[in-house]
Amino acid sequence: MNITEDMVKEIILEVLREMGESGSVAAHQDAAPLTFKELGTAKSGVDKNEVVVAFPPAFGSVMSKTIVDIPHQQVLREVMSGIEEEGLKARLVKVNRTADVAFIAHEAAKLSGSGIGIGILSRGTSVIHQKDLNPLQNLELFSQSPLLDLQTFRAIGRNAAKYAKGESPNPVPVRNDPMARPRYQGLAALLHNKEVQYVDADKPTQEVSVQL
Repeated sequence: MNITEDMVKEIILEVLREMGESGSVAAHQDAAPLTFKELGTAKSGVDKNEVVVAFPPAFGSVMSKTIVDIPHQQVLREVMSGIEEEGLKARLVKVNRTADVAFIAHEAAKLSGSGIGIGILSRGTSVIHQKDLNPLQNLELFSQSPLLDLQTFRAIGRNAAKYAKGESPNPVPVRNDPMARPRYQGLAALLHNKEVQYVDADKPTQEVSVQL
């Protein structure tokens, strides 16, 4: 029997119904979006005191909460505050051509004057990257999005800034919950499917601003 995408979605929805998590999907759909202002095609920076924070096109717009319902507004505020605590500044870009967090973070690092960037997916998965590493390598990976809280996002910003200053910080501590993956993998698949619908491979990365 051939397994189609529609069959997979139906199975996932059935699992979510049994788990009582279908309401979480609705919450993601109903959240108020952020208003981004596009400033033009993103250019490589020359400021050694910047960290570029990048995200896919659905982030903060058609999707505006992480997988555990943290508003994207708060996510950005904490990441940027962490960067600023270390005396550096954040620059925001929207990577339109992919929804792969490794490539989003690597794009951020390549555009950053310091060579350090952060990639964040709508569901919360995040990466701190460095421009001279391969895309699938990284400085720090935060793959279990259900376990990322506001304190963690702030610490991600701080560590990224420390790397930009040439320091070697201890990795950001993250919680470990072996049940997080089986509990949330259905919802994560749905959110991923939604996120990739807004990818535009022909649109260049845009520098953006936002009022938080």
